[in-house]
Amino acid sequence: MLYNVYSDYLKNRYGEKVYKLPVGLPVTCPNRDGACGSTGCTFCGEIGAGYENLPADMTVNEQLLTNKAHIKPKYKAEKFIAYFQNFSNTYLPIEKLKNYVEEACHEDVVGVALATRPDCVNDRYLEMLAEIRKKNNIDICIELGLQSVNYHSLIKVKRGHTLAEFLDATYRIKSYGLEVCAHLILNLPWDDTIDVIENAKVLSAIKVDQVKLHALYIVKGTQMAREYEAGQLELISREEYIERVITFLEYLNKDIVVQRLIGRAPESNTLFSNWKTGWWKIRDTITKTMEERNTYQGRLCNYLNGSAVQKYL
Repeated sequence: MLYNVYSDYLKNRYGEKVYKLPVGLPVTCPNRDGACGSTGCTFCGEIGAGYENLPADMTVNEQLLTNKAHIKPKYKAEKFIAYFQNFSNTYLPIEKLKNYVEEACHEDVVGVALATRPDCVNDRYLEMLAEIRKKNNIDICIELGLQSVNYHSLIKVKRGHTLAEFLDATYRIKSYGLEVCAHLILNLPWDDTIDVIENAKVLSAIKVDQVKLHALYIVKGTQMAREYEAGQLELISREEYIERVITFLEYLNKDIVVQRLIGRAPESNTLFSNWKTGWWKIRDTITKTMEERNTYQGRLCNYLNGSAVQKYL
């Protein structure tokens, strides 16, 4: 096994293919409404990450039914994960969030995924989600936007939090029996290979359940777009990104599920996206290169549990 592929994990866990259905909520972000910032991250566009979402004024039930009507006949799908995707989906009054999540608990929904920020994770919310999980016998995964363990880079992109908040949120989520997925951008302009390795080491040390990798894309109208057009940002090559992904996987604990190796964005709304290459081509190049090198996820994950004294055991 080259790496712990998400689709394989889902099939093994639920006995068949499972598809994620995006759900958009009428939410914002504390980095936009003044709680910790007013402009958002420098890379984030006005619609956040949910460019494939249905309108947020549709109910959760309506969005799920509409998406199922498209996915079921096309992929012969019978089981689904409701993915609350855009902005910070736990940045809501607790009762509102509870109602939204309960509305998503259809009979054929085996899991709920909530994309959010580390500073939007609280014990009372987690207790409520754990109760829903138990009551409805579904899995709940909190997808945390970390982007990098390099807190200097987080400050540069005006993330509004650093590594500490991510660590705190991860420990709290896992203490309630919920799963954690960390989002990383492996090619932020200020990060290097050392940061890539440290990303893998930190996620392995704190035992996140899943990880989702992104290549940075430059959305029109953002602060990062203005910096890019002014020549203030230097982006790595496609080949270097491939090397970073392979290095990351080599240092990542083999048990961590990898949701994806690279993201995608609409070219019409970006100045730069995946080196004008299809995401699947980059993914296939990564796996082909790993096969040629006879390498795999976790090959270099030998640094935990007192690595220096293991020779005496």
